[in-house]
Amino acid sequence: MMVVGLTGGIGSGKTTVAGFFKEKGIPVYIADDAGKRLLETSAEIREKVTALIGKEAYSGKTPNRKHIASVVFNESDKLEALNGIIHPAVAKDFETWKSKQNSVYVIYEAAILFEAGGYKKCDINILVTADKEEKIKRLQQRDNSSLEEIEARMAKQWSDERKKKLADFEIENHDLALTKSRVDELNEIILKRGKN
Repeated sequence: MMVVGLTGGIGSGKTTVAGFFKEKGIPVYIADDAGKRLLETSAEIREKVTALIGKEAYSGKTPNRKHIASVVFNESDKLEALNGIIHPAVAKDFETWKSKQNSVYVIYEAAILFEAGGYKKCDINILVTADKEEKIKRLQQRDNSSLEEIEARMAKQWSDERKKKLADFEIENHDLALTKSRVDELNEIILKRGKN
């Protein structure tokens, strides 16, 4: 079974694209959702995150996401350590999930697929792109974030130009009908590769 990595900068619309693959019957694993779920449900992760960030990281068994984010956003060594806790757990969870799928390929959607090196474990990598103005507009509507907050988050991610060098395919997501058509096209290409 092939693993197809799907990524894109914040606001690019990668979740929308993942949804189009799902509509085609392709199993989709969303790494960010899995990370949030594991942060909440895994006692081992809770223990490690509390040791890293302090007791304020959790309220009972519920993660205090705002506090965790504010700590790791300002201390890059803690962000690296948090990723070192979450990423291996997500990788293990993905392998368990994948073993239960019955498909020519699965989609592994991750925001920092290239930055974290996860692309190396994928057979094919797809990058979703959009104009900066379009990304900002989407994020302002979705998260009600200020321009400053959005630009700070964008600055922490690699540029699309850097990611394009590692991607096998690109989906420009500025028109939903064209995006859906590109997903149809890539689905056919991937299915052919998977059957050879």
